[in-house]
Amino acid sequence: MSHGTPSLLDRLSLNQETVRQWSLPELADGCARAGVRGVGLWRAPVQQYGVTAAARLIRDAGLRVSSLCRGGFFTALEPGERAAALDDNRAALDEAAALGTDTLVLVSGGLPPGSRDLAGARERIADALGELAPYAAERGVRLALEPLHPMYAADRCVVSTLAQALDLAERFPADRVGVVVDTYHLWWDDTVGAQIGRAGGTGTDGTGTGGAANSRLAAFQLADWVTPLPEGVLLGRGQLGDGSVDLRWFRERVEAAGYRGPVEVEIFNPALWARDGAEVLAEVVRRVRTHVG
Repeated sequence: MSHGTPSLLDRLSLNQETVRQWSLPELADGCARAGVRGVGLWRAPVQQYGVTAAARLIRDAGLRVSSLCRGGFFTALEPGERAAALDDNRAALDEAAALGTDTLVLVSGGLPPGSRDLAGARERIADALGELAPYAAERGVRLALEPLHPMYAADRCVVSTLAQALDLAERFPADRVGVVVDTYHLWWDDTVGAQIGRAGGTGTDGTGTGGAANSRLAAFQLADWVTPLPEGVLLGRGQLGDGSVDLRWFRERVEAAGYRGPVEVEIFNPALWARDGAEVLAEVVRRVRTHVG
């Protein structure tokens, strides 16, 4: 831990998909009981509970919302679909502001049916960011592009590397468009350390002033990569310490680049969902201490 960085457990946030078996009230109560002060929320369960009620629930439990997932899906070719996506993202930004988070995570979208034009799809993402960035700024929310593992490129996210995400984000002011570093998606990329430095404004050689106003590090998420993937690429994320990812290395890199924000554990895994939520959370805390701290 670098000087001036809050303790790791003080920064720990539990993404609600890690304990999907919990209702929103159970999530708030469980985290408060465990001393975990942050939660990452997803739009569908928040909408089901009610955005205003959810904001009150989280606030009354003494918690903060580290991020809201998700916006994005910007790559449609049909004008009506594109307009609908932009409207949905404006609604997501409103929800993020109501929940008190400054980070809306974006999953950019895959190739439209029948298309093989990756470059064109990425340009449509840039166009959408240009339209949404002023609206986001008015609400005090940053658009956070999340690069996903290349296995998602066809159907879910044509942004596969942190470099690609930064190439898009850097077209806009840093306080409007940032990036997400998710260990599950980026662990395989041998350029990721340099790109984390670039995102933090420290430069690819690690020099410079981390944490500067030009930092684009909007969120840091943890999950492990286990093989064979137990439930496919979407639901096959591993519990921390069970797989191939050097989680501590990632934590050290983002901190060296100036990141001082939440450390959010986001694991999609049916085996975890089948267990008692409090047991899963206690295990997450232990694994963070052992493998991340």
